[in-house]
Amino acid sequence: MSNPLEISFAPLIDDLAEHGWAIQHVALPVGLTLELAAECRARENKGRLLPAGVGRGAAQGVQQQVRGDHIEWLEAEQSPASAGYLAVLEALRCQLNQALYLGLEDFEGHFALYPPGAFYLKHLDRFRDDDRRSVSVVFYLNPEWLPEQGGALRLYLDAGRELDVYPQAGTLLVFMSADWPHAVLPANRERLSLTGWFRRRG
Repeated sequence: MSNPLEISFAPLIDDLAEHGWAIQHVALPVGLTLELAAECRARENKGRLLPAGVGRGAAQGVQQQVRGDHIEWLEAEQSPASAGYLAVLEALRCQLNQALYLGLEDFEGHFALYPPGAFYLKHLDRFRDDDRRSVSVVFYLNPEWLPEQGGALRLYLDAGRELDVYPQAGTLLVFMSADWPHAVLPANRERLSLTGWFRRRG
C-alpha cells in the first residue's frame, strides 16, 4: 500500500463540510479491503466477535431487540491489516483537522458482523453524557452486494429525507455523529464492516 499520509480525501472532506455526510467508493486499496474482510471472518470463527451492548457503564447491556451485531474493538497491533486501516484513518483525521478545524484527537472503532436478519434501530452515535464522538466512520467489507439483499445504513436527513447506503466492499461513509440519526436495516446475508468514531477532547 502507498504511504497512507499521501492519500487525499479532499472530495470526501468537501462533501462532509457541505452536507454533514459524505461517501467515497473504493476508498482503500482492494487488497487491504479483502484482508480486512478475511480478518473479520477469522475473528468471528474464533469466537472473538461478541454481541454488542447498548448504553455505557453500568447501564450497558445486550439488547438484541435494539441491535444484533457482533463486534470486537480494533487495535493497531492486532494485525498488519488492522494497522494499515488505522494508518489510513490517521491520515484522514489529520486532513479533517487541517481543513475543517474539528480538533479531532483520536479514533476508536471495531469490527462488526451482522448475522442474516440482524439490525440496529434508529439511533445517534453520541452519548447523552459524553460529546467526544464527533465524526462517525463506516467502512464496508462485503463484495458483490446487491440492493435486494438489504442491509443498508439509513441516514435520516432533514425534511423527512432518507439516504440508504448499501454495504458494498470498499465504500467509506463518514458523517457528523451528533447530527444524523441512522439505522442498520436487516439483510439476508452476513454483513461485515468496520465502524468507528473520531473523537475530540471531552
